[in-house]
Amino acid sequence: MPDQSPERTITLHFQSRDVLRHVDDPLHRDLSTATRWKDSLLVTCDETAGVDRLTRIGPDDWGDHRHFNLGQLIDLPDGPDGEMDIEGLHCDGDWLWVAGSHSLKRKKAKRPDKSAKKALDRMTRIARDPNRWFLGRFPLVEHDGGVVPVAIDGTRRAACIELKRTSPKLIRWLRGDPHLDPFLDLPSKENGLDIEGIVARDMRVLLGLRGPVLRGHAVILDLEMKRTRDGFLKPRKIEGGRRYRKHLVPTAGQGIRDLAFDGDDLLILTGPTMAGDGPAAVLRWPDALDHARSGVLAPGEVDHALDLPYRGMHDHPEGLVHWPAHGKRKPGWMVVYDSPAERRVSDRGQSVTADIWRF
Repeated sequence: MPDQSPERTITLHFQSRDVLRHVDDPLHRDLSTATRWKDSLLVTCDETAGVDRLTRIGPDDWGDHRHFNLGQLIDLPDGPDGEMDIEGLHCDGDWLWVAGSHSLKRKKAKRPDKSAKKALDRMTRIARDPNRWFLGRFPLVEHDGGVVPVAIDGTRRAACIELKRTSPKLIRWLRGDPHLDPFLDLPSKENGLDIEGIVARDMRVLLGLRGPVLRGHAVILDLEMKRTRDGFLKPRKIEGGRRYRKHLVPTAGQGIRDLAFDGDDLLILTGPTMAGDGPAAVLRWPDALDHARSGVLAPGEVDHALDLPYRGMHDHPEGLVHWPAHGKRKPGWMVVYDSPAERRVSDRGQSVTADIWRF
């Protein structure tokens, strides 16, 4: 495939990180996923328990930043300040679906500030943050010039899979799975289970996994949700008593970083599953929702849509968002990046650029 370049860039303007004092990195340097609802762009930083909204303030500028703490709308085990590690956002009609990574996290070594022994000791610690086990949806309403997630809107209520502090239900349902069980106790970025993409069509929900990658195949979990009498969400039993389907997608050894619908096709943003750097691409799975049984996709069932530039330590693609036509601009796809290159960032203005691609 020939080298491709973005059609243009847009600039995202954020408030100072002082609005979220418990966050280590400025929001614009730590974006983990994105979705769009009309003229509102919703993004997340994986260190928070909320979403951040930007609205259009110019042809290629988005600002008027507002933060919404989801822990103030629904009960979270670690409260509204506990990290949710939100890695999946998707707007389906007037609903916002949100997925935490469900991953385990190994402490960083932090050398040379620490001695070799202290650094080694730190890397024995594996954190289990229960807010990361969130999977649910929030009603969206228009207010104050943009979209706002709320707890209740008429008969619509925010709901999620029941959260347990010590035993995440999704992980419990995956226990014993012949493909996934060996990876459930491994940390993220070490080929452990790590959700990094979500799309929904009504109550059918697809989850893209950064890890594990199995013999060059990434995993998509396919759930059909229902609402319980207690007001929680719960996947139906759909395959031999299991509450999910598994689709193994040939990704040349890459994990999934985001999912997006293009009509009935599923676009799959891929990138390295481990902590190292590597290439990224966009794949297209035509008519994905027609696949109602678990299985392994053949290479010919997935089209290669785009190779994204490999920039080493910088510009790691994390979010893929359909970008409608505006004025004389043709529709395209926005890609937001974690670890943005310095040329993208203005700390004085708390802004970062994203790319618009066409393919």
